[in-house]
Amino acid sequence: MKAPLEAFLDRIEALQSTGNALFPKGIFPAQRSNSMIGYRRPDTTMFFSAIIAFTLQSIRKHCSTESQAQIDSIIALVTANYPDFQNKDGLKTYNFWKTKPSRHFPNGRWFRRFEHFRIPDDIDDTAFAYLTTSPSQEELFWLKEKLTLHANGTKLWIRNTYPEYQQLRAYSTWFGKNMYVEFDVSVLSNMLYCILHYKLPLNVHDEASLEYIRSIIETRRYVHAPFRCAHQYPRTPLIIYHVSRLIAAFDPPALRSIKAQLIGDTENLLKTTRNHMDRVSLATSLMRFGIRTERIPVESFTANDFKGFYFFIAGLLTAYENPVLYKLSVNPLVHMHWTCEAHCWTLLAEYEALWNQQQVNGALPLSNPS
Repeated sequence: MKAPLEAFLDRIEALQSTGNALFPKGIFPAQRSNSMIGYRRPDTTMFFSAIIAFTLQSIRKHCSTESQAQIDSIIALVTANYPDFQNKDGLKTYNFWKTKPSRHFPNGRWFRRFEHFRIPDDIDDTAFAYLTTSPSQEELFWLKEKLTLHANGTKLWIRNTYPEYQQLRAYSTWFGKNMYVEFDVSVLSNMLYCILHYKLPLNVHDEASLEYIRSIIETRRYVHAPFRCAHQYPRTPLIIYHVSRLIAAFDPPALRSIKAQLIGDTENLLKTTRNHMDRVSLATSLMRFGIRTERIPVESFTANDFKGFYFFIAGLLTAYENPVLYKLSVNPLVHMHWTCEAHCWTLLAEYEALWNQQQVNGALPLSNPS
C-alpha cells in the first residue's frame, strides 16, 4: 500500500484531463454551481490547474524522486495550456477563461451570451502563471508596471470598500481599461507572493497592498466580514490560508505585527470548525508557522469529505458600484461557487507533506471532531 502522499498524487494525476470536448489535455476538471437556483456546469478554467501546479511545486522538495518526476509531469501538462488563457492581444497577463476568442462561462446556456459577464485578465491567475513558469526579468518588470497602471488611484478610485481604504494605492484584482477597482486580501497575498518570490523592488503600491492585508487582519474584519475583504475568497479559513502562506514564506516586515494574532485566530477557529477541508486548510496554515496540531486523518478521506467545501466564488453583483446593489451582493443567491476535486486532493497532499516534515519531533494523536 502506498503512503498517503503518494496515493494523493496518484489521484491528482488520474483526474488530469487527457483531452476531451470539455477539458483540454492537462486541465483539471472544475465545476461552477449555485445550489439555490439548481445551477451546475462544467467549467473550463485555468485557475484550479494553475493553483494545483503551484501547490505541488511548493511541496515537491518534500517528495521522493519518483513523486518529483510525477509532479513535474503534471505541471508541464498544466502550463502547456497557459497560452490559451493569455491576454487576447498577446500581453503577459492571464484570464480565468480562454481568451481567443473569449470563452466566458463556458459550457453554459445563458451567461456566455452576455458581454457583461466577460471578465478582464486578473492578477490572481497571472500571479500563478508567473510562479509556475520561468519569466524573464524583462517580463517581471513589465508586470510590475502593468500592475501600477491598474492600481487604485492611477485611473480610477475604489468605491466598494471601507472608507478608510478608499485612498489606499493598493493593487486591484483586475486588469482591463475600464474595469472597476477591487481589493481582495487573498488575491493581494498571491500577487505579493509572486513579487517577493522573484525579489522585485517594492513600490508604493506594494506597500499599500501590504497595509491593506495588515489592517484587515488587525481589525479582524476578515473574521466578521470576510466577503467585504475578499470577494473571490469570502470565507475566513480561505483568507487565513492565503495570508499565512505569504507571511510564512517571506515574513514581510509590514505584516510582523499581525502574525501572533493570525496564529491565535487560526487556533481558535480550528477548535470550532467542523468542515473537514476547512480544518485541513487551517491546520496547514498553522504548520506553516511551525505550530503543532493534532493529526487530521486525511489518509481516510474520500470525495464525500469534499462536499460543502468551495475554494473560490464569483459574486454576480460585485461589479456594480451602486451601494444598494453592492449591499445585495453578499447574498448567496447571487454567488457562483467553483469546485475542483483534484484541488481538494492537492490540499490533502500539501497537508500530508507538511505533516511529514514535523514528525521528527514525534507524532500527535488523531483528531476526531464531532
